[in-house]
Amino acid sequence: MSKEEGISTVATNRRARHDYEIEDHLEAGLALTGTEVKSLREGRASLAESFVSIDRHGEMWLENANIPEYLNGTWNNHAPKRKRKLLLHSREIARLSRQTEAKGYTIIPLSLYFKDGRVKAEIALARGKREYDKRQSLREAQDKRDAQRMMRYRNQRG
Repeated sequence: MSKEEGISTVATNRRARHDYEIEDHLEAGLALTGTEVKSLREGRASLAESFVSIDRHGEMWLENANIPEYLNGTWNNHAPKRKRKLLLHSREIARLSRQTEAKGYTIIPLSLYFKDGRVKAEIALARGKREYDKRQSLREAQDKRDAQRMMRYRNQRG
C-alpha cells in the first residue's frame, strides 16, 4: 500500500469565519476509530455546531462534530456525534486554556483534512463577533466583489 501524500480537505466550518474573529490557528491530530476514518475518506463529515472543550485532566475534545456512520460498517460502527480526543502537546493545551479564560475567547474547529494519510483538525482561538461586526464584514465582502466585477468589466472592454 503506497503512502498518501498531500492535503485533502474533508469538511470546513464556513460559519465559523462569519460568527468569529479568528486570532490564532493550530493543527491537531484526532483519535478516531476505523469506521470514522473510512467515513471521512468518503468525504462525509460536518463541523456545523461543533466546538472544542478542555476538561479538568488537561485533554482537549472535539464535541458535536458529525461524522456519519460508515455505510458498509457492521454492528461495531461508531456513534456519529461522539466526543473525539484532539491530540496536542500539553504546553499547547495549557496555553489555549489560559487564553480561553480571558473574556470572550473560545476554541472552534475550522476544518478536517487528511495530511499525509492522517486525519488532522485545524482549530482556532476565536472571539465572537457582535451583530454589527457581522454586517460590516458582509458589507466589505460585497464591496470587494463589486470592485472585482467592475475591474473585470473594464478589462474586457479594453
